[in-house]
Amino acid sequence: MNKKIKTEAVDSLFDAILSLESREECYSFFEDLCTVNELLSLSQRFEVAAMLKCGRTYLEIAEKTGASTATISRVNRSLNYGNDGYELVFDRIGK
Repeated sequence: MNKKIKTEAVDSLFDAILSLESREECYSFFEDLCTVNELLSLSQRFEVAAMLKCGRTYLEIAEKTGASTATISRVNRSLNYGNDGYELVFDRIGK
């Protein structure tokens, strides 16, 4: 875990997210919290991660998601050398 992000404010944000009980509640909260572009960027990164996990090429991913190769590379680095957060979520949701 990155000690730079472990703050009371981040803990409070994560507690708020963990309190959400439905997709609709998530939509309401995240639409208030994030700009449309921020939310779309987060969802794009998650889609890129899922496609990388399935063995898709950078070209396939870029064409389908519109993500830049730099974004795909950053997500790939997180998948390979990160804190296994993507893997944890993929395991839980069955991807």
